[in-house]
Amino acid sequence: MLMHDHRMVEQLFRDFGASASERQRRGVVELLVRELSKHAALEEMYVLPLAKKVLSDGDQVVAEQLSGHQGVKQTLLALDRLGEGDPRTGDLVAKLRREVGEHIRAQEDVFIPRLRETVSQEDLDRLGVLLTKAKAAAPTRPHPHAPEEPPVLTLAAPVAAAYDRLRDRLQRRPRT
Repeated sequence: MLMHDHRMVEQLFRDFGASASERQRRGVVELLVRELSKHAALEEMYVLPLAKKVLSDGDQVVAEQLSGHQGVKQTLLALDRLGEGDPRTGDLVAKLRREVGEHIRAQEDVFIPRLRETVSQEDLDRLGVLLTKAKAAAPTRPHPHAPEEPPVLTLAAPVAAAYDRLRDRLQRRPRT
C-alpha cells in the first residue's frame, strides 16, 4: 500500500506539470495535500511504531523517517494556505517534489526492504489491511505541530481527522 501511494503521488506531480489552468493546478495541489497528509499519518501511527519495535536500530530509523516527514508537512502546510493562482505555488510544489522524492527513495531502497526482511509476510499482510481501513479515517491536512509518535499521536490523529473532514466539506461548498 505504501508503494502504491508513492506511485500515485508521483503521478500527481506529473499531473501538476501537465495542468492547463490555475484551477487544475490548485486541484492537484489539494489532492497532494490530502494524500500526503494521510500517508504520513498512517506511517506515523502504524508503520513507524512497528519499525521501532522490530529493527535493531529502530529508534534511529524512526527518527530519520520523522525528520523527513516534518519537512514535507511544513511544505504541505504552506501549499495548503495558498490560494488558486498564487505565484509561489510552482516553487513550493517543486520543493515538495524533491522532499517526497528523497523520502520515497529512502523508503523503497532501504526502509521497506528492511521491514520485509524482519517482519513475516503474514504480519505485513495484516498491516496492509489495517492501513487500508485506517486510511479512510486519517487526517487529510498537514499538522506539523501535532505529536508524531504514539501514544499521543493515537489520541490526536482522530481529532485532527474529524477537524480536517469538516474543513474539507466547508471548503467544497459553493461560494456566493
